Amino acid sequence: MENINFCMACGDKLEVREIGGEDRKACPSCSFVHWGNYSVGVGACVVKDNKILLVRRTQEPGKGYWTTPGGYIEQFEQIRGSIAREVWEETGVRAIVSKIIGLRDRPHSVHDIYITFEMEYIDGEPRPDGVEVDGAGFFSLEEMESMNVADLTAWQVDIALNGGDGGLLEDTKPIRESLKKYGLYRAI
Repeated sequence: MENINFCMACGDKLEVREIGGEDRKACPSCSFVHWGNYSVGVGACVVKDNKILLVRRTQEPGKGYWTTPGGYIEQFEQIRGSIAREVWEETGVRAIVSKIIGLRDRPHSVHDIYITFEMEYIDGEPRPDGVEVDGAGFFSLEEMESMNVADLTAWQVDIALNGGDGGLLEDTKPIRESLKKYGLYRAI
């Protein structure tokens, strides 16, 4: 059971109760239930002239590895905005989401979900931000063979260059008007 002992809503001491078939920490004074710790990360496969945009990480996770630009979504930011922001911040390249091409699900102390997007290059020359990354550029598969490319990145690159036309595209015309405020992706 996680080391969460007090309610994030009212501050009361949490108790363990069976909820939904699982033992969970819940507040006896209000409706708060601690469902677990989660993080949602995003990565971008920006393709230009059959080369993929990569960055070399200066911080963990992945320090010293070449990876796709990416990071974590902000709470009040749609995912497509998060990945466009991360690409811009880390490389100075502007790109827009084309489709979702991969999803990694890694449950552990923080359940980590990582969504990979194929992105359309708009403009900009890659330059590292000097904080999170110290290298940035477009690289071919041949160039990547001699680079310290992270395993997940190699998987992402394979999907982007060899994955075919599939993927989830943004649904800009959902069947219900009320759904337009969400970021929706579907097989089309």
